Amino acid sequence: MAHTENAPNKPVHLMFLCGTIVAFYLSQWMTDWIWGYFATTPDEFVITASSAVFSILLAAVLYKSDRIYGLANEVSIELGKVTWPGAKEVRAAAIVVIIVSVVTAMITGLFDFTWSNLTEMVYG
Repeated sequence: MAHTENAPNKPVHLMFLCGTIVAFYLSQWMTDWIWGYFATTPDEFVITASSAVFSILLAAVLYKSDRIYGLANEVSIELGKVTWPGAKEVRAAAIVVIIVSVVTAMITGLFDFTWSNLTEMVYG
């Protein structure tokens, strides 16, 4: 699959950019953690630079891969077909979630209160 096909390139490029940023932060954190576990941690600049180089190379390799790029295009096309809920539906669903959370918290609190009193009566 050629990259010049009639495809939604902006969302695909955004996916690769976000993936590169996530890979940078994850590799920076993991390098710092793993290196610090086995040896003294090197200069922060070394970790940041090596994470940046790794992330950019990873993004370039994945971007050049026709299989990965095609998959990203397919995901972008399918997301374009999704019917997203309107503001009214989102508000109604959020209210339902809040009400159910409050009721669940009240039931859990009632069970906790009852169990605490029962154990207090048994153990005195």
